[in-house]
Amino acid sequence: MIAFLQGAPIEVSDEFAIINVRGVGYEVHCSLNTLEVIQQKDIVQLYIYTHVREDQFLLFGFLTKAEKSLFLSLIKVNGIGPKMATKILSAAKTEAILSMIDNGDVKGLTQLPKVGKKTAEQMVLSLKGKLVFAEDDEAIKKFVARDDIVSALVHLGFKLNDVDLVVSQMDPATDLQEGVRKGLVALTQQV
Repeated sequence: MIAFLQGAPIEVSDEFAIINVRGVGYEVHCSLNTLEVIQQKDIVQLYIYTHVREDQFLLFGFLTKAEKSLFLSLIKVNGIGPKMATKILSAAKTEAILSMIDNGDVKGLTQLPKVGKKTAEQMVLSLKGKLVFAEDDEAIKKFVARDDIVSALVHLGFKLNDVDLVVSQMDPATDLQEGVRKGLVALTQQV
């Protein structure tokens, strides 16, 4: 199976990119977020998931290990196939999807394409607390920082529901120190 490709994008559509690897063009299906980055690069490196069925041989590409890991987790959920998982990854950043699943945000998940209430509930039931990815991915570092912000504010005596609401409104790129400071300001204004 193909696990990794490095090459020049020669065509990018809204569903896939054709990557030239030493004279061979590979059609790689990607999320819109990934395709947007591919369009801006001369050479790309993609982690690949190879989907094989008797009538299909499809490649799905990801810029980060975190995105690929989330994709692999999503396709294990009843009712979610590779194409639907790609549409889900197109609708939100990896860290936002991780946050919704971890917080049991069924309403937020139903805002993703093709995700109804039952599928959202199944995603939470199947994946909550089970999504562990490589620490070297930026998306995961941000997700871990978010959890650290929540933990710090709860330990300072604020209610978890209030803290979750405040932290969910922060920029996902907020680091621990800034997140705690912003959280303190927002939470003390609520009292």
